[in-house]
Amino acid sequence: MHRIRISLPKRQYARYRHLDLLHDALINAWTAAGADAAQVLGKNAAPWTFATLGGRRGNEGWVHTLVVSTSDSVLAGFLARFDPVDIRQARAVTAEMVDFSAAEIIPEPNPVPPLEGVMGVLLLSPLVISQRQGGQRVWYQQLGTFDLSAAVNARLSRIAGRRVGLHVEPDSLYLRANPKHSVLVSLKRMENGRHAFVIGMSAPLVLAGTEEDLQLAWYAGIGEKTRNGFGCLGLLERGVGR
Repeated sequence: MHRIRISLPKRQYARYRHLDLLHDALINAWTAAGADAAQVLGKNAAPWTFATLGGRRGNEGWVHTLVVSTSDSVLAGFLARFDPVDIRQARAVTAEMVDFSAAEIIPEPNPVPPLEGVMGVLLLSPLVISQRQGGQRVWYQQLGTFDLSAAVNARLSRIAGRRVGLHVEPDSLYLRANPKHSVLVSLKRMENGRHAFVIGMSAPLVLAGTEEDLQLAWYAGIGEKTRNGFGCLGLLERGVGR
């Protein structure tokens, strides 16, 4: 397990329009560090996740820090060898380019309490949970409308190859004050010129469970599409940070 922050110097930002530009920049870094593409791409890839810290206005986003994390022991070795020079991607068709060569990499300590514990967390990247309706995938947009613990545990159990039994609850006061907490994320521009979007949710959460289960959630991320930049957790007491 390993987790890092990749931060540009103060007052420097990378600009982007589609999240997959940053995903592809990280894939460049993974492979440059020694990972095979199959280890980080595709349905059989090992678990990892990332978050972009910055902001968005209209169709353009800006990012000053990337948080990258993995629960996999093999990928952890590659992540420890990341070089900021390799975190770059240019795409002519969408006129986008990101370059993190000037960034500093800072390893993050393990914050999970020993034995059984409770963690107050925030979502550094939106949580994505879906269901099938009439043969189509429908994204949940409100955390109080489904069994969040079951949804989170189902995916983590598949990753771990064992039963994961976390209790996951959204912050009740936050949901009352923010009944609309969905986030529309522009994922990529497709070959036909249309844009692919994903709907996620963002709210403070409480996670309770064993040390092993909490570590898995912290390092692998929770929910769906974690390797595409969703479900990355942060400590509520520390805030988003830089």
